[in-house]
Amino acid sequence: MKTFYYLIFTFLIVFSCKNDSKSSPETIQKEVKKAEFSIVIHGGAGSIRRDNISEEKEAEYRQKLEEAIRVGYDILKNGGTSLDAVQKTITILEDSPLFNAGKGAVLTFEGINEHDASIMDGQTLNAGASAGTKTVKNPINLARAVMDQSPHVMLSGYGAETFAKVQGLEIVEPNYFITEQKLKSLKRVQDSNKNKVASFYNDDINDSKFGTVGCAALDKYGNLAAGTSTGGMTNKRWGRIGDSPIIGAGTYANNNTCAVSSTGWGEFFIRGMVAYDISALMEYKGLSLKEAAKEVIQNKLPSIGEQGATGGIVAIDKNGNMAMEFNTQGMFRATMNDKDELYIGMFKN
Repeated sequence: MKTFYYLIFTFLIVFSCKNDSKSSPETIQKEVKKAEFSIVIHGGAGSIRRDNISEEKEAEYRQKLEEAIRVGYDILKNGGTSLDAVQKTITILEDSPLFNAGKGAVLTFEGINEHDASIMDGQTLNAGASAGTKTVKNPINLARAVMDQSPHVMLSGYGAETFAKVQGLEIVEPNYFITEQKLKSLKRVQDSNKNKVASFYNDDINDSKFGTVGCAALDKYGNLAAGTSTGGMTNKRWGRIGDSPIIGAGTYANNNTCAVSSTGWGEFFIRGMVAYDISALMEYKGLSLKEAAKEVIQNKLPSIGEQGATGGIVAIDKNGNMAMEFNTQGMFRATMNDKDELYIGMFKN
């Protein structure tokens, strides 16, 4: 009898070993080494083609994207938090006139700047946002202060400006943000609309909102964070606020799933709750980050509205996997991982 049981036991052990050698895709995925830290950024999506950007301008964009992402990378490499990496990286982009955020932000109908920004902590789900500010040099710093130093999630307009001053954030004159290029863009758009009440659907308008900047990061402690900053839409009026300061639309982070920053036509990104939808598809349907991002950007967004929505996202999941999905002709983007591997992209192919 003992011999019989011994044979049965041996058979079960051998059979189990054979089954273990044929790992399922899910098992293989779990066995892949998790990245210690990673970071991904964007500088907006839109009509970004090789034939409409000079070699000199392309080099400028690449240099600034690399400068920004290396700032965040160094913070993560040295044991800093994902929140700090996201915030500092975005300030570099805000300080550059190349992008539609901070200095160089697009102009409203009145010829002024109104800035929106948000940031979110994937560990606690805390978030902060600001909207419609005109004198705060770095709107992402204001969003972080709202999250850390107030019981609120979003402050706007005069109240946000007052709070920024109380917090000791850097305040500048409104003309600090204005550049010659953005003045020309505003004039071009307004000239095309002279006989229209408020058209937001011509080609100039369609591509005037895509300079938004954003960042998502995973730190050594396993915490995710995301942030987004923008000047909004050229020729916008009546206090228009887009998706960038809206948690769940322009920015979202959750340690259980991913961190996302969006860029695109804000009204549609709000209606589609784009950033959160990617997280929800991962959490409730079990999709991978890349699968979820592709579903939302390539399938869901184009179905919203008569013309369909355009734009893109950058995102990172809890294992350090990154996604850069867009349905436009291009998107300024860059990634770095814990192996010091740098990627910078601009065009679709």
